[in-house]
Amino acid sequence: MVHRNKKAKDMHQGKWNGLGGKLEPGETPEECALREIREESGLEVHSLLWKGLITFPGFSDEEDWYTFIYTAEARAGELIDSPEGTLRWIPDSELLQLNLWEGDRIFIPWISQPGFFSAKFIYRGGKLVEHHVIHYP
Repeated sequence: MVHRNKKAKDMHQGKWNGLGGKLEPGETPEECALREIREESGLEVHSLLWKGLITFPGFSDEEDWYTFIYTAEARAGELIDSPEGTLRWIPDSELLQLNLWEGDRIFIPWISQPGFFSAKFIYRGGKLVEHHVIHYP
């Protein structure tokens, strides 16, 4: 996890987030995840498991965000001094104790469940106002 505490005017300031970012032209979601993990942490991920898709309508400047949620089971490399914030290995049992976005507290438990989920989280003024999910086997 990354504690977003380094960038000025960061909409995630003070929150803990998983690693990730925006797709570059021509990238698949998997290529993006591998690149972002490498850039933000210095780690090379050898396997990804796609667990879910989350839509955040109008999340930033009325821009919709589509978030592909993966777990990684293998890694190589050493953690770097990330430009995004302070990196920490957090035990799964402690994740929900962190300063997270409200919706993260809802979907994080879904990641360890079998199957796939597709969800929509609607925020207004930085507050979660509504969410919906479909769980697939």
